[in-house]
Amino acid sequence: QLVESGGDLVQPGESLRLSCVASGIGLEYYGITWFRQAPGKEREGVSCISSSSNFQDHTASVKGRFSISRDNAKNTVFLQMDSLRPEDTGIYYCAARGRPGCNMRTDDMDYWGKGTQVTVSS
Repeated sequence: QLVESGGDLVQPGESLRLSCVASGIGLEYYGITWFRQAPGKEREGVSCISSSSNFQDHTASVKGRFSISRDNAKNTVFLQMDSLRPEDTGIYYCAARGRPGCNMRTDDMDYWGKGTQVTVSS
């Protein structure tokens, strides 16, 4: 089970830190991806991190603003989001892929959380 937290209503330019905590699985064996879904749009990959943290990737629109990290001892993955924009609004989901690497393919994930709402608005 994956449980996301940290979503909130913030103003443009502000920051949020999302957390994804796993139970029942050892995250150290999984690549983790954060996805988001805006109203009326398809779910898209935002950032991913390999099981050992040696590979990370971000979609172009968040590069330089978002960072992803993990604490395998705490079974937790984080998404630090800075300089938030209205277009970052959506439900953010974390997903686990049962392999050490990571990607942003929605059809390649083994576990999904239920999401946390992020709203960026003035």
